[in-house]
Amino acid sequence: MPPTRAWQRMLSGRRLDLLDPTPVDIEIEDIAHGLAFVARWNGQTRGDWPYSVAEHSLLVEQIYSRLTPRPEPRWQLAALLHDAPEYVIGDMISPVKAAVGPEYSALDERLAAAIHIRFGLPARLPAPIKRRIKAADKVSAWLEATQIAGFTPAEADRFFGKLDPAQREGLHLHLRPPAETRAAYLARHAALMAKL
Repeated sequence: MPPTRAWQRMLSGRRLDLLDPTPVDIEIEDIAHGLAFVARWNGQTRGDWPYSVAEHSLLVEQIYSRLTPRPEPRWQLAALLHDAPEYVIGDMISPVKAAVGPEYSALDERLAAAIHIRFGLPARLPAPIKRRIKAADKVSAWLEATQIAGFTPAEADRFFGKLDPAQREGLHLHLRPPAETRAAYLARHAALMAKL
């Protein structure tokens, strides 16, 4: 039997080896395209369009930037890219990740390290930055849960933590066609890269 294929061909023409990803095979256009077509919440959201991982990533970066006094562009970029491996492995909800086990986390970490290096970030983010991004991710999850995923505020409080109303003030979820989301993601990435 020939070995199982462990690479994926991207629209850019790159072949990304999932077992040994290299930064040279990472292209932002592939990431933006893939994330714009990956639905959060396994697609179980209200609206005429799925709420994509690209849209979620834009929101997390916005929240991170609001929660962080004088945020550095490189860490804003890290927030934008926090779910970038999902352009290849999809967005698994937490119960599925738990069922799959540690292999999923190892794959996610390998891809994240290659992505970070590709865009000038450390392979592993500093713990305080990772915690701030996770805090922004939880705010986003709370907003998504209550606005489009059918959770009551009490359920969202239980799963994602209680939010200070000021944390969500002025934040809106966007449901738009993948092409628009992809363009917004690419534009934000370019703006942050220009500041590095």
